[in-house]
Amino acid sequence: MATPNEILSQIKEKGIKMIDLKFIDMPGIWQHLTLYFDQIDEDSFISGVPFDGSSIRGWKAINESDMAMVPDPDSAWIDPFMAEPTLSLICSIIEPRTGEPYSRCPRVIAQKALDYLKGTGIGDMAYFGPEAEFFVFDDVRFDQREYAGYYYVDSIEGRWNSGREEPGGNLGYKPRYKEGYFPVAPTDTMQDLRTEMLLTMAACGVPIEKHHHEVATGGQNELGFRFAPLVQAADYLMTYKYCIKNVAKKYGKTVTFMPKPLFNDNGNGMHCHQSIWSGGQPTFFGDGYANLSKTALYYIGGILKHAPALLAITNPTTNSYKRLVPGFEAPVNLAYSQGNRSASVRIPLSGGNPKAKRLEFRCPDAMCNPYLAFAAMLCAGIDGINNQIDPGSSLDVDIYDLSPEELAKVPSTPGSLEGALEALHKDHDFLLAGGVFTEDLINTWIEYKLDNEVNPMRLRPHPYEFALYYDG
Repeated sequence: MATPNEILSQIKEKGIKMIDLKFIDMPGIWQHLTLYFDQIDEDSFISGVPFDGSSIRGWKAINESDMAMVPDPDSAWIDPFMAEPTLSLICSIIEPRTGEPYSRCPRVIAQKALDYLKGTGIGDMAYFGPEAEFFVFDDVRFDQREYAGYYYVDSIEGRWNSGREEPGGNLGYKPRYKEGYFPVAPTDTMQDLRTEMLLTMAACGVPIEKHHHEVATGGQNELGFRFAPLVQAADYLMTYKYCIKNVAKKYGKTVTFMPKPLFNDNGNGMHCHQSIWSGGQPTFFGDGYANLSKTALYYIGGILKHAPALLAITNPTTNSYKRLVPGFEAPVNLAYSQGNRSASVRIPLSGGNPKAKRLEFRCPDAMCNPYLAFAAMLCAGIDGINNQIDPGSSLDVDIYDLSPEELAKVPSTPGSLEGALEALHKDHDFLLAGGVFTEDLINTWIEYKLDNEVNPMRLRPHPYEFALYYDG
């Protein structure tokens, strides 16, 4: 646990002149302010650094715009992408006049979720381990106007380029559709790129584990970092995205975490491993199904019951629901299983180790705001435990072997962002418990998503509509 004085001493000892304060907006994008080092003192870690909140999406009105960002000394790292040595600090937001945490600050909400967990007596720590997939493209172009709309992405690894003339000759090493998982070089062209991404994350304090190519053609990849307490795991995920994008840019490439940037191949998910501990001991290990405790099973029950509403936060884009369709290993079935990857909750192998016993919610994608998403999942799980929600029978059969009658009995994820927002509107009391989320935040979230994403998509012709209807 670093202290403000330790951070200030580090700034002085290393001769650091610039301090970069990062915070997350409501939709989930990092914002930042860079200060000369003498603008930060011990009080800055208590009273915060003032800024105008009226220009941040989903936050303050112009007539009440004053806000303050409070740096977390535990989040300090030297930013590797700035020419001048710059200390980066991740911040939470407070109301400067009262000193109270700002109720729409996602990082504040994540901390409140942990406080709520402790208050229930169920546990004192929630661990999260997100696995965020992404595509590395060599070129991306898109536009939307009154008379035209298109997108174009390209990758040296794209199977669609197997017949393209390339400088020096086309060598033909392009992963086949749905066959990009774990190939070695020369088919995998991104080994060195991923290694630099991973080591850069480590230099920024993220506890790294692994990296590999993913299933889809066209440069799909994943890096792994160790699970961490809820707030810290969200900090790590934001650092993960920041490092990956900036290392890719250094190589003249571009990264997207969009759930479905390519048609007809696997999309980008973010499977979220999670567990609750109490007094340094795991609470999810037991003698039930897959060595789960009743606590874990009830937690699963809460996740499954509230999943349609959860997805409005964990899968928050219109593009998210182009990934959540059958046939691409997507978790569209609201059920749980030891090994069935089409189930939305999977119980990973733990080798009989109680400390490794966890569950994996497979629906989320990395377009979510991780602080809100992790907090919402924890609230759903706590509701399941408090109300002893039975998750029902596990789904251990091949989903594709089920008859239409049997399949109809398995609930599925919402088919659109609008459907998920409707579910959130009807079912959000579990988020209000313990004062974690507020009615104001939920209403603002629904309104923002409808006004800025759902309704604008409704208004615009889709290119495929021309193929379907132009000659009608």
